[in-house]
Amino acid sequence: MLERCRTAGARVVAIDGPSGSGKSTLADALLRAWPGPAPELVRLDDVYPGWNGLEPAGAAVAHELVARHARGAVGRWGRWDWAAERVASIERSRPGRVLIVEGCGAFAATAPVETLAVWVEASPRVRKRRALERDAGAFDPYWDLWERQWRRYVARTAPARRADVRVRVADD
Repeated sequence: MLERCRTAGARVVAIDGPSGSGKSTLADALLRAWPGPAPELVRLDDVYPGWNGLEPAGAAVAHELVARHARGAVGRWGRWDWAAERVASIERSRPGRVLIVEGCGAFAATAPVETLAVWVEASPRVRKRRALERDAGAFDPYWDLWERQWRRYVARTAPARRADVRVRVADD
């Protein structure tokens, strides 16, 4: 996949897929293996404005970060404080580096520009187990709410069809 990023000349890489599929793990591996100056990684988990925030985060990142990045301007995004339920800080992104946007809804967040689109998937059983274990119980009461948003996003945008690269995580 790294070779695909380099040969495509991607300035923006989007890593999308359902919760618990392995997007963050893949983004971390891509960042570690990237030759030359490291890309900037924006995790949508840091942007979603609460548990109902999948769509609003995508729209905000598309407009305030990705579109600006593509024009060579400084982009910005709000870092969400999950405990305080408010924006904690405004982060700035300087142009010139490759931008990786990772998270549920990343394809919508990067829609304004040419993107190398990476789709990550795993079985529903594996996804749910991994997501709930990862967050040590914090995600448990919100799984169904998040899953409904995810399904609406998939029904509305058919994101898997946009994928340039598909990664299927094997059952453990």
